[in-house]
Amino acid sequence: MNILQSIIGALNKEESRNYKLFINRTNPGEDRKDVLLFDLIKKQYPDYKEDSIALKLYGKEDKNALYRLKNRVLEDLSKSISLFYFNEDDVNAVLYQTALSMHFRRKGMAQVAFYYLGKAEKRALGLENLQLLDLIYSEFIRLSHETLLVNPEEYILKRKENREKLDQLRQIDDVLAAVIYRIQISQNLGGSDTQILDVLQKTVLDFADDKSVRKNPALRFKIYESVSKILLQRNDFDSLERYLHRTFDEFTAEALFSRNNHNIKLQMLTYFANSQFKLGKYEESLASAAKLLAAMKEYDGFLQDKYLAYYFNTLVINYSQMDIRKAIDTLNEAKDNPVIKKLPVYNVFIFLNLAVTHFDIREFKASLKHLLKLTMSDSFAALDESFRFKVAIVELMIRYELEDHEFVLHKLAQVRKEFPKQCKNPDFKREREILDLFPSLIESTGVRHDVPLKRKIDKFLKTRTDSSSDIINYNNWLKSKLRPE
Repeated sequence: MNILQSIIGALNKEESRNYKLFINRTNPGEDRKDVLLFDLIKKQYPDYKEDSIALKLYGKEDKNALYRLKNRVLEDLSKSISLFYFNEDDVNAVLYQTALSMHFRRKGMAQVAFYYLGKAEKRALGLENLQLLDLIYSEFIRLSHETLLVNPEEYILKRKENREKLDQLRQIDDVLAAVIYRIQISQNLGGSDTQILDVLQKTVLDFADDKSVRKNPALRFKIYESVSKILLQRNDFDSLERYLHRTFDEFTAEALFSRNNHNIKLQMLTYFANSQFKLGKYEESLASAAKLLAAMKEYDGFLQDKYLAYYFNTLVINYSQMDIRKAIDTLNEAKDNPVIKKLPVYNVFIFLNLAVTHFDIREFKASLKHLLKLTMSDSFAALDESFRFKVAIVELMIRYELEDHEFVLHKLAQVRKEFPKQCKNPDFKREREILDLFPSLIESTGVRHDVPLKRKIDKFLKTRTDSSSDIINYNNWLKSKLRPE
Protein backbone atom coordinates (compact mmCIF):
# COMPACT_ATOMS: atom_id res chain seq x y z
CA MET A 1 0.00 0.00 0.00
CA ASN A 2 1.44 3.38 -1.02
CA ILE A 3 0.88 5.26 2.22
CA LEU A 4 2.76 8.43 1.26
CA GLN A 5 0.98 8.83 -2.07
CA SER A 6 -2.42 8.15 -0.45
CA ILE A 7 -1.88 10.77 2.26
CA ILE A 8 -0.56 13.44 -0.12
CA GLY A 9 -3.37 12.79 -2.60
CA ALA A 10 -6.00 13.29 0.12
CA LEU A 11 -4.58 16.56 1.49
CA ASN A 12 -6.61 19.73 1.02
CA LYS A 13 -5.06 23.16 0.31
CA GLU A 14 -4.80 24.14 3.99
CA GLU A 15 -3.14 20.84 4.93
CA SER A 16 -0.66 21.11 2.03
CA ARG A 17 0.18 24.69 2.95
CA ASN A 18 0.67 23.71 6.60
CA TYR A 19 3.10 20.94 5.61
CA LYS A 20 5.26 23.36 3.62
CA LEU A 21 5.22 25.90 6.44
CA PHE A 22 6.25 23.14 8.82
CA ILE A 23 9.25 21.92 6.81
CA ASN A 24 10.37 25.46 5.89
CA ARG A 25 10.43 26.66 9.49
CA THR A 26 14.22 26.17 9.76
CA ASN A 27 15.57 26.00 6.21
CA PRO A 28 13.21 27.63 3.71
CA GLY A 29 13.59 27.06 -0.01
CA GLU A 30 11.45 26.04 -2.99
CA ASP A 31 14.24 23.87 -4.45
CA ARG A 32 14.26 21.45 -1.52
CA LYS A 33 14.00 17.84 -2.67
CA ASP A 34 11.28 17.04 -0.14
CA VAL A 35 9.17 19.92 -1.48
CA LEU A 36 9.81 18.80 -5.06
CA LEU A 37 8.87 15.20 -4.23
CA PHE A 38 5.70 16.37 -2.47
CA ASP A 39 4.67 18.49 -5.48
CA LEU A 40 5.41 15.72 -7.98
CA ILE A 41 3.34 13.17 -6.05
CA LYS A 42 0.49 15.67 -5.60
CA LYS A 43 0.51 16.55 -9.30
CA GLN A 44 0.63 12.93 -10.52
CA TYR A 45 -1.88 11.51 -8.02
CA PRO A 46 -3.40 8.91 -8.26
CA ASP A 47 -0.59 7.86 -10.64
CA TYR A 48 2.95 7.51 -9.32
CA LYS A 49 5.96 7.23 -11.67
CA GLU A 50 8.83 6.33 -9.38
CA ASP A 51 11.50 5.95 -12.07
CA SER A 52 10.87 9.37 -13.59
CA ILE A 53 10.70 10.98 -10.12
CA ALA A 54 14.06 9.45 -9.13
CA LEU A 55 15.57 10.66 -12.41
CA LYS A 56 14.20 14.17 -11.95
CA LEU A 57 15.37 14.49 -8.33
CA TYR A 58 18.76 12.73 -8.49
CA GLY A 59 19.73 12.69 -12.16
CA LYS A 60 19.69 8.89 -12.15
CA GLU A 61 17.43 6.11 -10.97
CA ASP A 62 18.80 6.23 -7.43
CA LYS A 63 16.04 4.31 -5.65
CA ASN A 64 17.79 4.12 -2.27
CA ALA A 65 18.11 7.90 -2.05
CA LEU A 66 14.48 8.26 -3.12
CA TYR A 67 13.32 5.77 -0.48
CA ARG A 68 15.18 7.68 2.24
CA LEU A 69 13.60 10.91 1.03
CA LYS A 70 10.13 9.34 0.99
CA ASN A 71 10.55 8.15 4.57
CA ARG A 72 11.59 11.64 5.68
CA VAL A 73 8.64 13.26 3.88
CA LEU A 74 6.25 10.77 5.47
CA GLU A 75 7.65 11.48 8.92
CA ASP A 76 7.45 15.27 8.48
CA LEU A 77 3.99 14.97 6.96
CA SER A 78 2.78 12.94 9.95
CA LYS A 79 4.12 15.57 12.34
CA SER A 80 2.57 18.47 10.42
CA ILE A 81 -0.85 16.80 10.31
CA SER A 82 -0.67 16.03 14.03
CA LEU A 83 0.17 19.65 14.81
CA PHE A 84 -2.48 20.97 12.42
CA TYR A 85 -5.25 18.95 14.06
CA PHE A 86 -4.00 18.65 17.66
CA ASN A 87 -6.88 20.81 18.92
CA GLU A 88 -9.40 20.04 16.18
CA ASP A 89 -11.71 18.11 18.52
CA ASP A 90 -11.89 17.15 22.18
CA VAL A 91 -10.36 13.70 21.73
CA ASN A 92 -7.30 15.12 19.95
CA ALA A 93 -6.97 17.77 22.66
CA VAL A 94 -7.07 15.16 25.45
CA LEU A 95 -4.44 13.01 23.73
CA TYR A 96 -2.27 16.09 23.16
CA GLN A 97 -2.49 17.19 26.81
CA THR A 98 -1.80 13.64 28.02
CA ALA A 99 1.24 13.37 25.74
CA LEU A 100 2.55 16.68 27.12
CA SER A 101 2.09 15.37 30.65
CA MET A 102 4.07 12.23 29.80
CA HIS A 103 6.83 14.35 28.30
CA PHE A 104 7.18 16.57 31.36
CA ARG A 105 6.99 13.58 33.72
CA ARG A 106 9.95 12.01 31.92
CA LYS A 107 11.81 15.32 32.26
CA GLY A 108 11.19 15.31 36.02
CA MET A 109 8.84 18.33 35.87
CA ALA A 110 6.07 16.78 37.97
CA GLN A 111 4.14 20.01 38.61
CA VAL A 112 3.83 20.78 34.89
CA ALA A 113 2.89 17.15 34.18
CA PHE A 114 0.20 17.34 36.88
CA TYR A 115 -1.21 20.53 35.31
CA TYR A 116 -1.64 18.98 31.86
CA LEU A 117 -3.13 15.75 33.25
CA GLY A 118 -5.72 17.79 35.15
CA LYS A 119 -6.76 19.55 31.93
CA ALA A 120 -6.94 16.22 30.12
CA GLU A 121 -9.09 14.63 32.85
CA LYS A 122 -11.56 17.50 32.86
CA ARG A 123 -12.03 17.31 29.10
CA ALA A 124 -12.27 13.52 29.03
CA LEU A 125 -14.94 13.58 31.77
CA GLY A 126 -16.98 15.98 29.66
CA LEU A 127 -16.72 13.54 26.75
CA GLU A 128 -17.60 10.54 28.95
CA ASN A 129 -14.69 8.83 27.17
CA LEU A 130 -13.87 5.91 29.45
CA GLN A 131 -10.88 4.71 27.41
CA LEU A 132 -9.15 8.07 27.67
CA LEU A 133 -9.95 8.32 31.38
CA ASP A 134 -8.35 4.91 31.97
CA LEU A 135 -5.16 6.18 30.33
CA ILE A 136 -5.24 9.45 32.30
CA TYR A 137 -5.81 7.78 35.69
CA SER A 138 -2.95 5.38 34.95
CA GLU A 139 -0.72 8.40 34.26
CA PHE A 140 -1.79 10.05 37.53
CA ILE A 141 -0.75 6.89 39.39
CA ARG A 142 2.64 6.82 37.60
CA LEU A 143 3.09 10.49 38.41
CA SER A 144 2.47 9.79 42.11
CA HIS A 145 5.86 8.01 42.13
CA GLU A 146 7.49 11.35 41.35
CA THR A 147 5.59 13.84 43.53
CA LEU A 148 3.43 14.25 46.60
CA LEU A 149 1.07 16.41 44.52
CA VAL A 150 -0.79 13.23 43.61
CA ASN A 151 -2.55 11.01 46.13
CA PRO A 152 -2.43 7.61 44.39
CA GLU A 153 -5.31 6.20 46.45
CA GLU A 154 -7.69 8.80 44.97
CA TYR A 155 -6.78 7.84 41.41
CA ILE A 156 -6.65 4.10 42.12
CA LEU A 157 -10.29 4.37 43.22
CA LYS A 158 -11.19 6.50 40.20
CA ARG A 159 -9.51 4.04 37.86
CA LYS A 160 -11.30 1.11 39.49
CA GLU A 161 -14.75 2.75 39.14
CA ASN A 162 -13.97 3.82 35.59
CA ARG A 163 -12.80 0.32 34.63
CA GLU A 164 -16.04 -1.21 35.91
CA LYS A 165 -17.96 1.07 33.52
CA LEU A 166 -15.45 0.37 30.77
CA ASP A 167 -15.86 -3.38 31.24
CA GLN A 168 -19.62 -2.98 30.84
CA LEU A 169 -19.13 -1.07 27.61
CA ARG A 170 -16.73 -3.70 26.32
CA GLN A 171 -19.15 -6.49 27.18
CA ILE A 172 -21.88 -4.78 25.19
CA ASP A 173 -19.51 -4.23 22.27
CA ASP A 174 -18.57 -7.91 22.37
CA VAL A 175 -22.17 -9.11 22.41
CA LEU A 176 -23.29 -6.79 19.63
CA ALA A 177 -20.28 -7.79 17.52
CA ALA A 178 -21.16 -11.45 18.02
CA VAL A 179 -24.80 -10.85 17.08
CA ILE A 180 -23.85 -8.97 13.90
CA TYR A 181 -21.42 -11.75 12.96
CA ARG A 182 -24.01 -14.49 13.47
CA ILE A 183 -26.54 -12.62 11.35
CA GLN A 184 -23.99 -12.19 8.56
CA ILE A 185 -23.04 -15.86 8.71
CA SER A 186 -26.66 -16.99 8.52
CA GLN A 187 -27.19 -14.80 5.43
CA ASN A 188 -23.98 -15.89 3.73
CA LEU A 189 -24.82 -19.55 4.28
CA GLY A 190 -28.29 -19.00 2.89
CA GLY A 191 -29.98 -20.28 6.02
CA SER A 192 -33.44 -19.46 7.29
CA ASP A 193 -34.42 -15.83 7.80
CA THR A 194 -32.98 -14.62 11.10
CA GLN A 195 -35.35 -12.60 13.24
CA ILE A 196 -32.94 -9.77 13.94
CA LEU A 197 -35.25 -7.93 16.27
CA ASP A 198 -35.67 -10.99 18.50
CA VAL A 199 -31.92 -11.58 18.64
CA LEU A 200 -31.14 -7.96 19.40
CA GLN A 201 -34.03 -7.62 21.85
CA LYS A 202 -32.58 -10.53 23.81
CA THR A 203 -29.21 -8.74 23.85
CA VAL A 204 -30.80 -5.61 25.28
CA LEU A 205 -32.79 -7.54 27.89
CA ASP A 206 -29.73 -9.52 28.98
CA PHE A 207 -27.96 -6.31 29.89
CA ALA A 208 -31.06 -4.51 31.15
CA ASP A 209 -31.18 -7.01 34.03
CA ASP A 210 -28.01 -5.38 35.36
CA LYS A 211 -29.19 -2.38 37.40
CA SER A 212 -25.97 -0.45 36.85
CA VAL A 213 -26.45 -0.80 33.09
CA ARG A 214 -30.08 0.29 33.26
CA LYS A 215 -29.09 3.43 35.15
CA ASN A 216 -26.41 4.44 32.69
CA PRO A 217 -27.96 6.31 29.72
CA ALA A 218 -24.70 6.21 27.75
CA LEU A 219 -24.78 2.40 27.69
CA ARG A 220 -28.48 2.21 26.77
CA PHE A 221 -28.02 4.70 23.97
CA LYS A 222 -25.04 2.75 22.65
CA ILE A 223 -27.26 -0.32 22.32
CA TYR A 224 -29.94 1.74 20.58
CA GLU A 225 -27.47 3.19 18.07
CA SER A 226 -26.05 -0.24 17.22
CA VAL A 227 -29.45 -1.87 16.78
CA SER A 228 -30.84 0.97 14.68
CA LYS A 229 -27.79 0.94 12.43
CA ILE A 230 -28.18 -2.78 11.70
CA LEU A 231 -31.88 -2.50 10.92
CA LEU A 232 -31.36 0.55 8.70
CA GLN A 233 -28.61 -1.22 6.77
CA ARG A 234 -30.98 -4.12 6.17
CA ASN A 235 -33.86 -1.80 5.23
CA ASP A 236 -35.87 -3.75 7.80
CA PHE A 237 -38.29 -0.90 8.51
CA ASP A 238 -40.91 -3.13 10.07
CA SER A 239 -38.49 -4.30 12.77
CA LEU A 240 -37.06 -0.80 13.09
CA GLU A 241 -40.48 0.72 13.72
CA ARG A 242 -41.33 -1.85 16.42
CA TYR A 243 -37.90 -1.52 18.02
CA LEU A 244 -38.04 2.30 18.09
CA HIS A 245 -41.58 2.29 19.48
CA ARG A 246 -40.58 0.08 22.39
CA THR A 247 -37.22 1.73 23.03
CA PHE A 248 -38.54 5.29 22.91
CA ASP A 249 -41.29 4.44 25.38
CA GLU A 250 -38.76 2.77 27.71
CA PHE A 251 -36.37 5.72 27.59
CA THR A 252 -39.23 8.14 28.23
CA ALA A 253 -40.68 6.13 31.14
CA GLU A 254 -37.24 5.82 32.76
CA ALA A 255 -36.50 9.55 32.23
CA LEU A 256 -33.29 8.80 30.34
CA PHE A 257 -33.69 11.73 27.95
CA SER A 258 -32.02 15.02 28.90
CA ARG A 259 -30.61 18.13 27.29
CA ASN A 260 -27.23 16.38 26.91
CA ASN A 261 -28.67 13.58 24.77
CA HIS A 262 -31.55 15.55 23.22
CA ASN A 263 -30.03 15.01 19.77
CA ILE A 264 -30.62 11.26 20.15
CA LYS A 265 -34.27 11.81 21.10
CA LEU A 266 -34.85 13.89 17.96
CA GLN A 267 -32.97 11.33 15.89
CA MET A 268 -35.18 8.52 17.20
CA LEU A 269 -38.36 10.43 16.32
CA THR A 270 -36.98 11.15 12.84
CA TYR A 271 -36.15 7.46 12.28
CA PHE A 272 -39.57 6.50 13.61
CA ALA A 273 -41.42 8.82 11.22
CA ASN A 274 -39.33 7.69 8.24
CA SER A 275 -39.76 3.98 8.99
CA GLN A 276 -43.53 4.46 9.21
CA PHE A 277 -43.48 6.22 5.84
CA LYS A 278 -41.53 3.33 4.31
CA LEU A 279 -44.24 0.98 5.60
CA GLY A 280 -46.99 3.08 4.02
CA LYS A 281 -48.29 4.28 7.41
CA TYR A 282 -48.63 7.88 6.30
CA GLU A 283 -51.01 9.10 9.02
CA GLU A 284 -48.84 7.54 11.74
CA SER A 285 -45.74 9.07 10.15
CA LEU A 286 -47.33 12.53 10.21
CA ALA A 287 -48.27 12.01 13.88
CA SER A 288 -44.62 11.17 14.61
CA ALA A 289 -43.59 14.32 12.73
CA ALA A 290 -45.86 16.32 15.05
CA LYS A 291 -44.09 14.73 18.05
CA LEU A 292 -40.76 15.62 16.46
CA LEU A 293 -41.83 19.26 16.08
CA ALA A 294 -42.92 19.42 19.72
CA ALA A 295 -39.62 17.87 20.87
CA MET A 296 -37.66 20.32 18.70
CA LYS A 297 -39.08 23.17 20.82
CA GLU A 298 -37.82 21.65 24.07
CA TYR A 299 -34.84 23.18 25.90
CA ASP A 300 -35.53 26.56 24.27
CA GLY A 301 -35.35 24.95 20.83
CA PHE A 302 -31.54 24.78 20.79
CA LEU A 303 -31.61 21.96 18.20
CA GLN A 304 -34.65 23.18 16.28
CA ASP A 305 -32.70 24.56 13.31
CA LYS A 306 -30.74 21.31 12.95
CA TYR A 307 -33.88 19.17 12.64
CA LEU A 308 -36.16 21.59 10.78
CA ALA A 309 -35.13 20.17 7.42
CA TYR A 310 -35.90 16.61 8.60
CA TYR A 311 -39.31 17.75 9.83
CA PHE A 312 -40.22 19.36 6.49
CA ASN A 313 -38.91 16.30 4.65
CA THR A 314 -41.24 14.02 6.63
CA LEU A 315 -44.24 16.20 5.79
CA VAL A 316 -43.38 16.36 2.10
CA ILE A 317 -42.80 12.64 1.53
CA ASN A 318 -46.08 11.76 3.27
CA TYR A 319 -48.19 14.45 1.62
CA SER A 320 -46.73 13.40 -1.75
CA GLN A 321 -48.58 10.11 -1.24
CA MET A 322 -51.73 11.50 0.39
CA ASP A 323 -52.40 15.01 -0.90
CA ILE A 324 -50.03 16.36 -3.51
CA ARG A 325 -51.31 19.93 -3.16
CA LYS A 326 -50.38 19.86 0.52
CA ALA A 327 -46.95 18.59 -0.46
CA ILE A 328 -46.52 21.57 -2.79
CA ASP A 329 -47.74 24.01 -0.12
CA THR A 330 -45.28 22.49 2.38
CA LEU A 331 -42.40 22.76 -0.07
CA ASN A 332 -43.22 26.41 -0.72
CA GLU A 333 -43.37 27.05 3.02
CA ALA A 334 -39.99 25.38 3.48
CA LYS A 335 -38.54 27.32 0.53
CA ASP A 336 -39.35 30.63 2.22
CA ASN A 337 -38.12 29.57 5.66
CA PRO A 338 -35.00 31.61 6.65
CA VAL A 339 -33.35 28.57 8.29
CA ILE A 340 -33.85 26.37 5.23
CA LYS A 341 -32.53 29.09 2.93
CA LYS A 342 -29.17 28.74 4.65
CA LEU A 343 -28.99 25.03 3.70
CA PRO A 344 -27.96 24.75 0.02
CA VAL A 345 -28.34 20.96 0.01
CA TYR A 346 -31.92 21.15 1.29
CA ASN A 347 -32.77 23.76 -1.32
CA VAL A 348 -31.85 21.08 -3.85
CA PHE A 349 -34.42 18.81 -2.21
CA ILE A 350 -37.08 21.55 -2.33
CA PHE A 351 -36.70 22.48 -6.00
CA LEU A 352 -36.39 18.85 -7.10
CA ASN A 353 -39.52 17.84 -5.23
CA LEU A 354 -41.44 20.85 -6.51
CA ALA A 355 -40.48 19.76 -10.02
CA VAL A 356 -41.57 16.17 -9.36
CA THR A 357 -44.86 17.02 -7.63
CA HIS A 358 -45.89 19.42 -10.39
CA PHE A 359 -44.94 16.75 -12.94
CA ASP A 360 -47.18 14.23 -11.16
CA ILE A 361 -50.20 16.51 -11.56
CA ARG A 362 -49.22 17.32 -15.16
CA GLU A 363 -48.30 20.94 -14.49
CA PHE A 364 -45.27 20.65 -16.73
CA LYS A 365 -44.42 24.34 -17.09
CA ALA A 366 -44.26 24.74 -13.31
CA SER A 367 -42.28 21.52 -13.10
CA LEU A 368 -39.71 22.82 -15.60
CA LYS A 369 -39.47 26.19 -13.81
CA HIS A 370 -38.48 24.56 -10.53
CA LEU A 371 -36.11 22.10 -12.19
CA LEU A 372 -34.27 24.95 -13.90
CA LYS A 373 -33.98 26.76 -10.56
CA LEU A 374 -32.33 23.61 -9.25
CA THR A 375 -29.88 23.20 -12.13
CA MET A 376 -28.92 26.89 -12.08
CA SER A 377 -28.33 27.01 -8.32
CA ASP A 378 -24.76 27.49 -7.09
CA SER A 379 -24.74 24.16 -5.26
CA PHE A 380 -25.92 22.01 -8.21
CA ALA A 381 -22.51 21.72 -9.91
CA ALA A 382 -21.01 20.35 -6.69
CA LEU A 383 -23.56 17.53 -6.44
CA ASP A 384 -22.79 13.91 -7.25
CA GLU A 385 -22.38 13.34 -11.00
CA SER A 386 -24.77 10.38 -11.01
CA PHE A 387 -27.48 12.49 -9.39
CA ARG A 388 -27.00 15.25 -11.96
CA PHE A 389 -27.28 12.60 -14.69
CA LYS A 390 -30.68 11.53 -13.40
CA VAL A 391 -31.83 15.15 -13.10
CA ALA A 392 -30.92 15.63 -16.77
CA ILE A 393 -33.21 12.71 -17.66
CA VAL A 394 -36.04 14.31 -15.67
CA GLU A 395 -35.61 17.45 -17.75
CA LEU A 396 -35.89 15.36 -20.93
CA MET A 397 -39.14 13.85 -19.63
CA ILE A 398 -40.58 17.29 -18.83
CA ARG A 399 -39.50 18.77 -22.18
CA TYR A 400 -41.05 15.80 -23.99
CA GLU A 401 -44.36 16.40 -22.22
CA LEU A 402 -44.15 20.06 -23.27
CA GLU A 403 -43.63 18.80 -26.85
CA ASP A 404 -40.32 20.62 -27.11
CA HIS A 405 -39.01 17.81 -29.28
CA GLU A 406 -36.17 19.71 -30.94
CA PHE A 407 -34.77 20.62 -27.52
CA VAL A 408 -35.09 17.00 -26.34
CA LEU A 409 -32.97 15.71 -29.22
CA HIS A 410 -30.37 18.43 -28.67
CA LYS A 411 -30.33 17.81 -24.91
CA LEU A 412 -30.12 14.04 -25.46
CA ALA A 413 -26.85 14.39 -27.35
CA GLN A 414 -25.58 16.80 -24.70
CA VAL A 415 -26.41 14.37 -21.85
CA ARG A 416 -24.55 11.52 -23.53
CA LYS A 417 -21.54 13.75 -24.05
CA GLU A 418 -21.60 15.17 -20.50
CA PHE A 419 -22.09 11.82 -18.73
CA PRO A 420 -20.14 9.20 -20.74
CA LYS A 421 -19.29 7.09 -17.66
CA GLN A 422 -22.92 6.76 -16.60
CA CYS A 423 -24.05 5.99 -20.14
CA LYS A 424 -21.65 3.02 -20.23
CA ASN A 425 -21.95 1.85 -16.62
CA PRO A 426 -24.13 -1.29 -16.15
CA ASP A 427 -25.46 0.21 -12.90
CA PHE A 428 -27.27 2.81 -15.02
CA LYS A 429 -28.86 0.37 -17.44
CA ARG A 430 -32.34 1.82 -16.81
CA GLU A 431 -31.15 5.32 -17.55
CA ARG A 432 -29.32 4.23 -20.71
CA GLU A 433 -32.42 2.42 -22.00
CA ILE A 434 -34.78 5.29 -21.22
CA LEU A 435 -32.45 7.62 -23.15
CA ASP A 436 -32.59 5.23 -26.11
CA LEU A 437 -36.39 5.45 -26.13
CA PHE A 438 -36.64 9.22 -26.56
CA PRO A 439 -35.94 9.35 -30.35
CA SER A 440 -38.62 6.70 -30.94
CA LEU A 441 -41.08 8.51 -28.68
CA ILE A 442 -40.53 11.73 -30.61
CA GLU A 443 -40.79 10.10 -34.04
CA SER A 444 -43.97 8.21 -33.16
CA THR A 445 -47.33 9.68 -34.20
CA GLY A 446 -49.17 7.60 -31.60
CA VAL A 447 -47.44 5.41 -29.01
CA ARG A 448 -50.43 3.11 -28.38
CA HIS A 449 -50.64 2.24 -32.08
CA ASP A 450 -46.90 2.12 -32.76
CA VAL A 451 -46.17 -1.61 -32.57
CA PRO A 452 -42.33 -1.44 -32.73
CA LEU A 453 -42.27 1.25 -30.03
CA LYS A 454 -44.72 -0.70 -27.86
CA ARG A 455 -42.39 -3.70 -28.08
CA LYS A 456 -39.47 -1.56 -26.88
CA ILE A 457 -41.52 -0.19 -23.99
CA ASP A 458 -42.80 -3.66 -23.05
CA LYS A 459 -39.21 -4.95 -23.04
CA PHE A 460 -38.18 -2.09 -20.74
CA LEU A 461 -41.12 -2.72 -18.39
CA LYS A 462 -40.43 -6.46 -18.18
CA THR A 463 -36.79 -5.94 -17.20
CA ARG A 464 -36.58 -6.67 -13.47
CA THR A 465 -34.61 -3.70 -12.25
CA ASP A 466 -35.05 -1.74 -9.05
CA SER A 467 -36.89 1.53 -9.76
CA SER A 468 -36.50 2.97 -6.24
CA SER A 469 -33.63 5.18 -7.36
CA ASP A 470 -35.64 6.82 -10.18
CA ILE A 471 -36.37 10.47 -9.49
CA ILE A 472 -39.56 10.05 -11.52
CA ASN A 473 -40.54 6.40 -11.91
CA TYR A 474 -39.72 5.49 -15.52
CA ASN A 475 -42.08 2.51 -15.55
CA ASN A 476 -45.11 4.52 -14.47
CA TRP A 477 -44.30 7.26 -16.96
CA LEU A 478 -44.00 4.83 -19.86
CA LYS A 479 -47.19 3.00 -18.82
CA SER A 480 -49.03 6.32 -19.00
CA LYS A 481 -48.07 6.53 -22.66
CA LEU A 482 -49.82 3.23 -23.34
CA ARG A 483 -53.08 4.17 -21.63
CA PRO A 484 -56.01 5.67 -23.58
CA GLU A 485 -56.23 9.44 -23.08
